[in-house]
Amino acid sequence: MNLVLLSVLLNLQGINHEFRYEADKDYKTVSVAGTFNSWNNQANPMTQNGRTWTTTINLKPGAHQYKFVLDGTTWITDPKGKDVPDGNGHINTALTIVPPDYLLNPGRPGDSVITESAIEFRPEVPFLNYDQGNLTVRLRTRANDIMYVEARSGGKDILMSRRQQDELVDLWTARIPWDRKKKLDFYFACVDASAVRLVGPRGITGYDRTNVFSLDPMSYKPFEVPAWVENTVFYQIFPDRFDNGDKKNDPKERTEWLGTPTYSNRYGGDMAGIKRRVPYLQRLGVNAIYINPVMAANSNHRYDPGDFYKIDPEFGTNDEFAALTKHMDKEGIKVVLDQIFDHVGITFPPFVDLLKNQQNSKYKDWFFVKSWPVEVRPNPPYVGWWGTEYMPKINLANKEAYDYLMKSVDFWMAKATLAGWRLDVANEAPQWFWKDFRKRVKGIDPNAWIVGEVWTDAGEWLKGDQWDASMNYPFRDVCIQFFAKKQTKPSEFVNGLMRVHNLYAPQVSRNQLNLISSHDVPRFMHEANGDRKMAAMAAITQFTWPGAPSVYYGEELGMDGGVDPMNRKGMRWDLATSKNELLELYTKLAHIRTRSKVLAAGEPVIFNQDDAKQIAAYGRRFNADFAIVAFNRSDKPQKAVVNVPLDWKKDVVNALTGERVTISASGKLALDLPPFSAFFGLNASTHHITTVAEAKAAAQKQLSIKEPLP
Repeated sequence: MNLVLLSVLLNLQGINHEFRYEADKDYKTVSVAGTFNSWNNQANPMTQNGRTWTTTINLKPGAHQYKFVLDGTTWITDPKGKDVPDGNGHINTALTIVPPDYLLNPGRPGDSVITESAIEFRPEVPFLNYDQGNLTVRLRTRANDIMYVEARSGGKDILMSRRQQDELVDLWTARIPWDRKKKLDFYFACVDASAVRLVGPRGITGYDRTNVFSLDPMSYKPFEVPAWVENTVFYQIFPDRFDNGDKKNDPKERTEWLGTPTYSNRYGGDMAGIKRRVPYLQRLGVNAIYINPVMAANSNHRYDPGDFYKIDPEFGTNDEFAALTKHMDKEGIKVVLDQIFDHVGITFPPFVDLLKNQQNSKYKDWFFVKSWPVEVRPNPPYVGWWGTEYMPKINLANKEAYDYLMKSVDFWMAKATLAGWRLDVANEAPQWFWKDFRKRVKGIDPNAWIVGEVWTDAGEWLKGDQWDASMNYPFRDVCIQFFAKKQTKPSEFVNGLMRVHNLYAPQVSRNQLNLISSHDVPRFMHEANGDRKMAAMAAITQFTWPGAPSVYYGEELGMDGGVDPMNRKGMRWDLATSKNELLELYTKLAHIRTRSKVLAAGEPVIFNQDDAKQIAAYGRRFNADFAIVAFNRSDKPQKAVVNVPLDWKKDVVNALTGERVTISASGKLALDLPPFSAFFGLNASTHHITTVAEAKAAAQKQLSIKEPLP
């Protein structure tokens, strides 16, 4: 049986849930948006009956969050629901969907009863995946329901590990060695005392061992992502706020560099400023930048493009941008460009033509016109991004509009030296477009990286046919809740990290853009009320957990800033000195991260947690190399004992100080952790000792900037 063509999917049926909103006044429209529809306020409109609005959505069992959207613009929580923080400064309504048959048996291991409806396997990423010489398989069962699960292949029984557990499901994983030279057969066995259920392509059976999945190496195509990303430290640059290197292209009205940001003011940052700071980025240890939009646009953020083929004159020219990317690539820094393919700005020539010629415009089908005449006003007569009149959505199904956008990809990949694309509000464009986009980009450069913006589980875009990675906001949520807000326990923190990691195939999780701040959310320092020790621990997590760390400009300096626009202040170059301990930490972490194979490619390992002492611990492992990370979030010094695998080497180097500690013969690492501190250790191989020395030397360089502030 060819598994790639297999249509048998187990346990994909969801549960119908009715959403109901009792309005206190009349509205034209009400919809529900949540984690189940990527917060799309147009995906699930509700039906009106008087002032009662309802809709029924088929939801997968598990935890969800949602809000009601009134008249397309007002977002509210459910007055009759339970409110929870989302980790981004917002409050949503929580919803947990429980399968009805969970109530039919108690779900205890050893009772010889298996809840079959909870068993789930899909012959696709991430349930089925090839990575680092192994076929990795996953199976979900009801939480705490069965004793163990085996993956059986080639006459071998491989005991699967329980990698994740929440209130509803357990996730079981196993690696099956496969050289991809011959066919591989496998099936699963779920065992609970005398009850055994075999799982194969024909579903759940008793003892039918002919019910096997079969992989043909000729037809099975692994999901391959760019290998360079997992060795990369990204630096996110908001170009207007990074550095003003050329006064000649300054805007007519320019705010003083340390002035208060508004939704419309401009600071004068440009391409020349970025080029001037390349030595700073190199000293910091950055080897790639993700740059916010640079195309000609009406706003200071440039997320309303007016021309997809022209750099905004306030930033420079097309040739200057191309020269900058070539220069940075030569200096060892890749460039990933932010672009919008969902909507445009009101200065976009086809939209200007529509405003002028109305029904006679040859571009009228480029947009979603709801009524005539078309004019720019609140509640516009056309579909705008989230109802915004300044950002009309573009009709990607229109061939001329489609060609205009796709050819812009060809144009910039030919003219500039680009390593990839960051896709703005990518969950709101149709998936068929991203499938075409991937073919277009990879056809030009197979190693180009495609990262989409979605704030929740991005699994449906990360199966191998669309993106390579997503902006990892769920990772940020876990860090904000544990470090900045101190609202979760160590066990919840580590389980949260693993839950996010297990959303995707391992190579995808290693490609994720791990951030703790960005231009769209309050800076971490703001969320932590200025606590630099919490910021330091969050940074250590960012650089040691699977995924590519992304540093928002100034994060390494301790910059703060609340919600937009306060999170977009001018870069504080006055803080970039050798006396800035946070900058020294980031420099050490970045230089270690880009040189360490275990941090780039290692599998996460969970150790014992101590909620009472507020100690969290995890590790990474790649072949014989390993890393150990432990945190003391309490305000008291703590003695921590971390239990690690017995086959790990006995000597560990503190990567931040160079000191050695020893793991006992029984696999225990004893640590003295000061208040609000972290331990980050690497096994004491010559390679890692050299790495530590390099990092310390880099951090000790003079980091002050000689040029005057812009």
